Amino acid sequence: MFRNRYAIESFCKSTALHLFLMAMTVACLFPVFWMLRSSFMSNTTIFVDQSLIPRELNWHNYALAWTRGNFGVYFFNSMVYTVCVVTGIVLVASLAAFAFSRLSFPGRNVLFYIFIAAMMIPLPGSFVPLFVMMNKLHLTNTRFGYILCMINVGLPLSIFLLKTFFDKMPSDLEDAARIDGCNSLQIWWHVAMPLAAPALAVVVIYNALNVWNEYILAALLLNENDLMPLQRGLMVFNGAYQVDYPVLMAGLTITAVPIIGIYLLMQKHIVKGLSSGALVG
Repeated sequence: MFRNRYAIESFCKSTALHLFLMAMTVACLFPVFWMLRSSFMSNTTIFVDQSLIPRELNWHNYALAWTRGNFGVYFFNSMVYTVCVVTGIVLVASLAAFAFSRLSFPGRNVLFYIFIAAMMIPLPGSFVPLFVMMNKLHLTNTRFGYILCMINVGLPLSIFLLKTFFDKMPSDLEDAARIDGCNSLQIWWHVAMPLAAPALAVVVIYNALNVWNEYILAALLLNENDLMPLQRGLMVFNGAYQVDYPVLMAGLTITAVPIIGIYLLMQKHIVKGLSSGALVG
């Protein structure tokens, strides 16, 4: 009797939980579906046709957004910024995290706590000194200046994640590498980096999402259309095409779908990197 009662209660709780999760999933995905649906409609049917799937697929909206809306340039800029920033963060953060974790030098803990404290400063709080510094260095409205700023934004959390992972690395592996004649830089490259693959995946995905979705810093530093990333260009595009809703939805789809797809493909690496960071070797 008690066993059947427990089974019924467990089934009811599981069903309620799954129904709740399904409702939340639909609530989160429906705006994305509606955006995609609207991007294939015309400006005259978008408020008339209430069907879930449009009767006619208007691909011209994407061609118009890509060419006249300059989304081809914006997309290329976002790709360049994302690759350069993520590469720079992985190199700098992994070297710094390895030094903080495996090397002994004066002021190591103080410097590390300074990096951690930087995570507490909101990005808008650094706008004035950042803009003044970049202006004096003549790096405003340049690709290089924007890439440097975005690398700086992603370093604190990346260093913290990688240092936590390197702290768990067995010292026996490091000792064996030194016996084989490896110096600290070779140990970082040949031993620490391969073992830190799950944590590196988290760093890459997190910073790729951050760079791809960045708007505020791009609006502060970049003014020319040829330099704008997707999010900044989308606001310019919105100002010019805010009445033509299907074309605007096509631009939003071009901006959102690539990074959503990357996240869905790589989400297991995020869970693995965050949950199994201590399981090294």
